[in-house]
This record gives sequence, structure tokens and C-alpha cells, in this order.
Amino acid sequence: MATSLLFAAGRYGYWQAYTDAGIFGKPPSHSSTGAEYAMLDKLAVIFPVNNNTDMQFYQNTWLRNYLYPVCDWPGPGCKIVCHRTSTYRTLDKKTKCFARAIKRFEDKELFIKLDDDALVDIDYVIGLIKKYQGYHKPVYISDHLRTKTRDYPDALNGVMYGNGKFYMFNRKLVQCLDTDIKYRGSPNEDSVFGGMVSNGCGEYNVEYVKEDDRWIWHKEYTNKNKHIDLSFIKNH
Repeated sequence: MATSLLFAAGRYGYWQAYTDAGIFGKPPSHSSTGAEYAMLDKLAVIFPVNNNTDMQFYQNTWLRNYLYPVCDWPGPGCKIVCHRTSTYRTLDKKTKCFARAIKRFEDKELFIKLDDDALVDIDYVIGLIKKYQGYHKPVYISDHLRTKTRDYPDALNGVMYGNGKFYMFNRKLVQCLDTDIKYRGSPNEDSVFGGMVSNGCGEYNVEYVKEDDRWIWHKEYTNKNKHIDLSFIKNH
């Protein structure tokens, strides 16, 4: 949803963003065609939500038809339900919940996990789909970190994991996730996902790709006459 934030209903039934070259300069690749937009049908945006999440806002972006809200309990629009109340300290359980669920999404080839205080540009996503659909090995796109030994003394020790605001991955990675990973305490939920990748897929078998943060906005969107606080109501 980069640049002008001007939307129009497209032939595929979702909101398309028109880019204004001069705001951020040249788009990630080019303005996507109708055929390229159709590639999004193979995408699922995994979207953990809570009582503060403004679904109306996200339903009015290009993400609307690809959102898979991850809810604690059944409710309108919930596509993944974990059947347990989550708190900031139990988000690791919610992560394992959606990781188990997406193993059944056999019609999806690429996945994005997106926080409810983040946005990502549509043309950037389409460019990643074009590059990595059908890729020969597991792909994990994010701003990766590595856990520190003193904080994670067990199965999560030293694992690579993605920054929680955004990570994108393919079906090959989903298929090898170790969703039964064992660890102590209530660690950072994104390190748990990284542990599922390392334990199940093997770190050296995974293509770790650095995200381009020019096309991802976290907590704040600022451009020209727009300044949007994406996390005005604090979740934690």
C-alpha cells in the first residue's frame, strides 16, 4: 500500500493501490499488471489479532482478501482459532497454533505473518512472489536476528528468527516446521517460529532473505500530508 494511498476497486475484487512515482521514487519493480495481481491468490497473510486490532482499517487496504486473522476464540472473520486466551507472555502458543493450522493450507504457496501495527507495499510483495514462487528450497524473508545463549538455554539457543512485524515464507518452509518444538518458559514468539524453522528444516537448508524496509511500515506511516500512528492504542 505504498505511496499515494489512493485505492480503486479492481477486476479481481480487491483494493488496488496506484503508485505516485515521486513520493518514494521508483517503486520496488514496476506497477504490477492484472496477471501479476492474480498471483496474490496463492498468498495467505497470517494476522494475529486481539481486542485492540482495527480490522476495518485493514479491510480497506489491498490486504483485505488475503487476511487470515488468528483469533483466541471464534468470531466474525476469524479464519484460524486457537481456543485459548492469549496475552503478551503467551504469544508463543498463538504462534504454534497458526503454524499448525497453515500446514493444512495446501492451496497457498506463500505466506506473510504481519503484525497488526504494520503495513507492507503490494508491489513489493508481488515482486517477492514472482521471485520465490516454486523456489527449490525453504525461504524465510525478514529482518533476521539471532537469539542470545544466556536468554535461550534450550532448543531456541542461537536460532535465527525474523522480526515480528513482517516475515514471509513459502510452502516448503511450512512443510518442514517443527510445530512440536519443546522449550522452557514463555520466550519471544518470533524466536519460537525461528526455532520451528531451525529444528524442523535445518538452518543450512533454508534461504534466509533480508527484507527491504523501504516497503514495510511499522507503528508509523508518514508521507506528504499523511501521518498515521499504526499503534495508537498500545496492545501490551
